[in-house]
Amino acid sequence: MRYSCSYSTLLGPICITQEDSAIIRISLQNEKIPEDSTKAETELLQLAFRQIAEYLDGKRKVFDLPLRLSGTPFLQQVWRQLQQIPYGTTVSYKDIAAAIGNPKATRAVGQANHRNPIVIVVPCHRVISADGSLGGYGGGLPMKRFLLDLEKRFA
Repeated sequence: MRYSCSYSTLLGPICITQEDSAIIRISLQNEKIPEDSTKAETELLQLAFRQIAEYLDGKRKVFDLPLRLSGTPFLQQVWRQLQQIPYGTTVSYKDIAAAIGNPKATRAVGQANHRNPIVIVVPCHRVISADGSLGGYGGGLPMKRFLLDLEKRFA
């Protein structure tokens, strides 16, 4: 069974979805509750929201949530690597490609970041271009800059 709930945050509204006993999606920017889920607030959704709120307050640097990331083996490999990026640091798309043993897959890593279903908790915002520019972000570059500045301030 899937459950979803929307919450208000400093970033604007977020929608958190769980399936069974794992978080499967955190989305930004007024995304509607998925049609295949029941609108309800569960203990797990409350916990996820509480941890995101603590993160946005600068009080949480590591998330402790059960996650289920569904995607191709390549996508999962990239998303696992994203979870290894320490709070307050950035790496390049090229660095991620090299870390997963596929140094020429820089663009594919960018696409995997774009398809990350669990934003913030799986920190795709910590990945930037090799030249130091921000690259892209599904929530928009101002939001990416906000998240990076937040982490820099509290690192």
